[in-house]
Amino acid sequence: MVTQCGAEAIAFLKVYGVLPGAILFTAVFAELSNKLSRQPLFYATCTPFLIFFIFFGFVIYPNRHMLEPSMSTIQNMLGSNFTASGGGSEVIAKIINNWTSALFFIVSEVYASASVGILFWKFANDVVSVEQAKLFYPLFPFMSSIAPIVAGQFVILCANQTDNFESYLGMLSAAIGVSGVTMCVLHHIANVFVDRTEDKKGLANENDNDDNNKLDTKKKRRKMSMSESFHFLSASQYLRLVTLLVLSYGILSNFLELSWKSLLKQKYKDPLEYSRFMGNFSSLVGMTTLFVILAGSNIIKLLGWRVGAVTTPVVMSVLAVPYFICIVLVGVDSPVVLNTAIDVGTIMILMSRASKYGLFDPTLQMSYIPLDEESKVKGKAAIDVLASRIGKSGASFFQQGLIIAFGDIITAASAVMMVFYGVSMVWIKGALKLSVLYTAKSKEQQSHAKKE
Repeated sequence: MVTQCGAEAIAFLKVYGVLPGAILFTAVFAELSNKLSRQPLFYATCTPFLIFFIFFGFVIYPNRHMLEPSMSTIQNMLGSNFTASGGGSEVIAKIINNWTSALFFIVSEVYASASVGILFWKFANDVVSVEQAKLFYPLFPFMSSIAPIVAGQFVILCANQTDNFESYLGMLSAAIGVSGVTMCVLHHIANVFVDRTEDKKGLANENDNDDNNKLDTKKKRRKMSMSESFHFLSASQYLRLVTLLVLSYGILSNFLELSWKSLLKQKYKDPLEYSRFMGNFSSLVGMTTLFVILAGSNIIKLLGWRVGAVTTPVVMSVLAVPYFICIVLVGVDSPVVLNTAIDVGTIMILMSRASKYGLFDPTLQMSYIPLDEESKVKGKAAIDVLASRIGKSGASFFQQGLIIAFGDIITAASAVMMVFYGVSMVWIKGALKLSVLYTAKSKEQQSHAKKE
């Protein structure tokens, strides 16, 4: 999308594509959670996504020329004045011209939230206690941080094997298929292990009570509609603060990455060159995350949840200072300044993602543990998928106005900077408030567990 339509297209897709997709997914997931147990729910959620990715790489994209309208057809549909006026109208025309790639972007964005935010962390929250979470939650992303290292190098290897982007995409689609099957197998093995561990602890003797509790839980879930789930979410101060954190990260990351990718588009115009750069960047993110996770586990363990929660917005705010100096005060008209801004922006995005994976994600997921089952399932689904998308889509909607007003996102960087630091302050304040509630609920849960 960046090389075909420009980074500005992402702002439009997140509002008019990703946000509706996230709403639809959240509604479907809520219904499935009422009817399916843990394992079937996992498979029913991830399988359609994996099928689409493979189908896209081997069927849709190779035949895109028969599926996508030409620019002349779009001009006839929308009018030549519309497509030639530049700014937002030109971006919309390019998106229509490359709608298959736009569809892939939308599905990928929704799956990114669903796969990790719901499928993995829901399983972790079900089997890990509050006390165990202090040790293990910062370490869960440790193994996952190896993934971007391997994936980044695999992307570079594939890009170096061919000069044809279609062949390159086919290699990635095959890798996605293999990874998807492996993920499902590992999930099954993990569930078997958990069941055996629970049996060893003597939980097998309480099967009758557990079955009744599960039936009661399912009955309660069936009685709660989608609208009631959102009402429950809005009625809880605790969940509202969690939502605020997710929204804030979505807005800040979207502001930074869109302008950064717009700079990359100016330097890497070929999609394979862009893929090679992003492959190396992905590997750097993974390696940096490894170190941040090791530090993060000690930060949360020694300094507490509060410090771990506020570290990410502080890091993002500090590192954004030299980046905004480059694009706002100096400008990126010359190649030297452009390369400097890209280097500074790359470091900024690199550390922001690493602190997000190593500190923000663990503290966020820890915040769900003291909650009741209903909040964990439906509240978490609404927050992790819908709230994150609303944050990014809200930022994208604001950026659309800037693109229409200024022509591109780089020219509007001064307005982006002001909103960025305003949201950052709100994020930090919300994290401090949530830390008080989290501590109280954790103590309440531990006290209740001791009585039982």
